[in-house]
Amino acid sequence: MDEKVASLRKYNLWGSNTLDWGYKRSGYTDKITDYTGNRLIKVLVGQRRSGKSYILRQVAKQLVDNGVNPENTLLINREFTDLDFLKSYKDLDELIKSYKKELNPSGKVFIFIDEIQIIEGWEKVINSYSQDFSESYELFISGSNSKMLSGELATLLSGRYVCFEVFPFSYTEYLGIKEQEKGRVSYLEYMSSGGLPELFMLQKPELKRNYISAIKDTVLLRDIIQRHNVRDPKLLEDIFVFLVNNASNLISITNIVKYFKGQGRRTSYDAVSTYIGYIEDTFLIHRCDRYDIKGKDTLSGNTKYYINDLAYKNFLYSGYGYGLGYLVENLVYLELRRKGFDVYVGTLRTKEVDFVARKADRIIYLQSTYMLSDEATVEREYSSLEAIDDNFEKIVVSLDEITMPLRGGIRHIQAWELQDL
Repeated sequence: MDEKVASLRKYNLWGSNTLDWGYKRSGYTDKITDYTGNRLIKVLVGQRRSGKSYILRQVAKQLVDNGVNPENTLLINREFTDLDFLKSYKDLDELIKSYKKELNPSGKVFIFIDEIQIIEGWEKVINSYSQDFSESYELFISGSNSKMLSGELATLLSGRYVCFEVFPFSYTEYLGIKEQEKGRVSYLEYMSSGGLPELFMLQKPELKRNYISAIKDTVLLRDIIQRHNVRDPKLLEDIFVFLVNNASNLISITNIVKYFKGQGRRTSYDAVSTYIGYIEDTFLIHRCDRYDIKGKDTLSGNTKYYINDLAYKNFLYSGYGYGLGYLVENLVYLELRRKGFDVYVGTLRTKEVDFVARKADRIIYLQSTYMLSDEATVEREYSSLEAIDDNFEKIVVSLDEITMPLRGGIRHIQAWELQDL
């Protein structure tokens, strides 16, 4: 057998191989397999170590379980050192041709390529195989940078791909892994930990801290500093720390520049803006723009940032002051994004609404808080929603044990019930 194809055997479903399937993430695999049976390129994007590799393997297994010949599936994970020879699109094309020559699969071939952005010019091969009408291919690819489908590439693949953003484990998935009951106790445990998959295999806090730190360092170094030839790595990391510790707060780039200058650091608006953009591209942080509810348009200036996983806060920067309400708000944001909503910070004259969530014709206004502990808190959370004079859904989310009664059409939902939204 060709030496390079032989190096793939242990990572594939050929023969009697048994792979590590991980926790079944049917919310993703079912959605992805719904799109199979066509030439659309299935693209998975998301932060490193969020579970994309497992999902690709699970989709391949699901296809095989449904009757696809295992030898008609080809799984390539570019992060494996065995595949360091895969440097350019020419190497990738040669490997696929060698696989076909060695295994001689009959009928459609399903190709899965993980962390494809590492392969230079990869889009040339993907575009070529997806549109090869002399033979039948279906392609599934993943990457850890949001710029994968930007600019020229989006034009090249326009109308021929469907994108799935992969997040760390949700609260529902957390319950499945930990075999716990839904409720306040388990939600607080989830909130004080995080959802990165490999975190659940580590028992000691120090091991978890080292693991999270290693992910952060890898993303900053490999995906940002080396890729963009960053001149001030310390500033990049300090900006990330600032965003983590100010998640759920309205901030502006001007505020961040003033903060660093107040510490005697020399920087500029452009440098901070550029570095934040790099961090966003790796999915470590999400920007949530403001939305004028009355004017129905997004606003420039102040914005909010949310962490892709609370583990960065909980294990790396837990010493910084941070109210539990902000953690709840971050989790609500992530849950809305998982459900496919476009999410904004709502503004209405002098009031702020934590979230305006939009998906197709559905709009939901949400307020989130740790506890509706007193009348002043209740009035603050409900009054912002009551000021909105349209008939879309209005919800207050909290960690109260008791559900509040309906008030003027505004529902109260306990945070652990949000997955049923």
